[in-house]
Amino acid sequence: MSGRYIARKTAQAIVTIFAIVLLNFLLFRMMPGSPERVLLRNPYLTAEKVAAVRAEWGLDKPLVPDQLVGYVKATLTGDLGYSLKFRGQSVAEVIGSRFWPTVILIGLAELIAIIVGLAIGSYSGWKRGSTGDRIGNGTGLILYSMPYFVIGMPLIIIFAANLGWFPTSGMLTPGARFLSPAAQLVDFLRHLVLPLTTITLGLIGGYSIIMRSAIIETRSEDYVTTARAKGLKDSRVLRQHAFPNAMLPMVTIIAINLGYVVAGAITAEVVFNWPGLGTLTVDALDARDYPVLEGIFLLLSVTVVLGNLAADLIYGRLDPRVRA
Repeated sequence: MSGRYIARKTAQAIVTIFAIVLLNFLLFRMMPGSPERVLLRNPYLTAEKVAAVRAEWGLDKPLVPDQLVGYVKATLTGDLGYSLKFRGQSVAEVIGSRFWPTVILIGLAELIAIIVGLAIGSYSGWKRGSTGDRIGNGTGLILYSMPYFVIGMPLIIIFAANLGWFPTSGMLTPGARFLSPAAQLVDFLRHLVLPLTTITLGLIGGYSIIMRSAIIETRSEDYVTTARAKGLKDSRVLRQHAFPNAMLPMVTIIAINLGYVVAGAITAEVVFNWPGLGTLTVDALDARDYPVLEGIFLLLSVTVVLGNLAADLIYGRLDPRVRA
């Protein structure tokens, strides 16, 4: 892969991120609610007090260029401001405390969904028209069309409320004292099962449908026909010829999907009260904590851009034609 290709894609990503920073600045300043009143929560504030707070935060300065330049400089240094709801904590600290629970949940769900979804899609596409294809494709369409909360609610009712196998919400049992790290890990895993299953099922549908279409298209290629004409077993043709080439469009889908899944998992986290970025977003919305919302929006947007950059670089490595 040429350095020019990498430099071009990296430059495009940097320009996009800069545009996101500008949009992040303007979007939240167009929303209703004055930051100083949200912080002080007092409808009877004197004009002098409001003016003093605005001056302290630099809100009395012109929006452009003073506030814009200050925001860009602070963002580049990692200073995202201070939370209005979680007073005394920086936005980076608040988001950081909720970041890893989401990464663990989404990361495991993505890994399992990729493996299972690609396997189902490959089999369905290779055995197009068979009973297994109809079952696999039908199941994938059903799962793909269902929001996370629609999948999660029946799981809670069946496996948590009725059978009592798993907890209904949270990441750890409130107030529990664990005798060992192993006991804490077991409790964490029990809380993880239902939200992980919910997001995994939601992702499997999309991956299986796209992979099935890619395999069906690849089956008609000459190199696959030649391999089958040589007498190679279908399993070997699928594994060594059809599957690697069908993975090309999947690379883009998987990489870009990483950012969107984090945003889409908000509903699943709310349903299971999982202490991640999803529940933090809802809490920040309720409290009009705009600095935290700005930080979350920036994080998710940059994640999508970096996922797209990774997809471009990987795709360029796998298929030299796109580097032309």
